[in-house]
Amino acid sequence: MERILVSSCLVGRPVRYDGAAKPVGGGLFERWRMEGRLVPLCPEVSGGLPVPRPPAEIVGGDGGAVLDGTARVVTEAGADVTAEFLRGARLALAAAERSGARIALLKEGSPSCGGTRVHDGTFSGTPVPGAGVTTALLRREGIRVFGEDDLDAVQELLAALEQNR
Repeated sequence: MERILVSSCLVGRPVRYDGAAKPVGGGLFERWRMEGRLVPLCPEVSGGLPVPRPPAEIVGGDGGAVLDGTARVVTEAGADVTAEFLRGARLALAAAERSGARIALLKEGSPSCGGTRVHDGTFSGTPVPGAGVTTALLRREGIRVFGEDDLDAVQELLAALEQNR
């Protein structure tokens, strides 16, 4: 059975920077939960950050640039939390590898988990194209990453992977 690495906030755990969750509902998600496919993990908490915590944004690029050492993750007060984000990304990859997950379903817009957009580093709420730190690492390692609005695409890939077993 294919497993899915999933942001803990999407399964209802209150781990976001503001202490909230962003639970996903619906038939597919609930079916995957009941089937035992979901492997929940919050990279930011796993990386050592508390709940709640100050919001953080990537300055100088996106998650790929953070991995390459040319951008960093900072809080609005200027605290550098790059090390925690990198540690969390590595732990997410390790969890995916341990569970055999080749698919990840992560929280869009997050500096860790965003797949198509992150914020611009000015704390103005301005989204820009790019991936979060964890997403960038998972993709580099061949794991397919989807946002919480792409459940149908996840299901299509699950079906294809299981058909080709």
